[in-house]
Amino acid sequence: MKFERLSPRAVEAFDAVVPPPPVERRKMFGTPVCFVRGNMFAGAYGQSIMLRLPEAEREKVLRAGGAPFAPMGRAMREYVTLPAAYLDDAARLRRWMKKAQAFAESLPAKEPKARKGEPAARRRARVSTM
Repeated sequence: MKFERLSPRAVEAFDAVVPPPPVERRKMFGTPVCFVRGNMFAGAYGQSIMLRLPEAEREKVLRAGGAPFAPMGRAMREYVTLPAAYLDDAARLRRWMKKAQAFAESLPAKEPKARKGEPAARRRARVSTM
């Protein structure tokens, strides 16, 4: 698998607008991403930030110069990358991040997958805190 090199500028912009808990900031394939209720909704990728948005909001991003989020050439449904100019506008970026978080919160919660060697009771305890 070949991934686009992660830009320090994208990471810095992303870190500046990561919402507080209950949002979880994690790493996926070496890039920072955000989850809420087990659903990923944002991340830094390559030279930009990708967001999971409802269709009407995705269309707005695309009209503004964003693009479908397509790591390794395969588009991910519901995800778009923001226009590069958005990285320099923390207020705008924060508004889009909130829209993505709200969309993820509207989705059914995902039960975490069992970690290697983790007892089922501990996994259920993690789920109940979501």
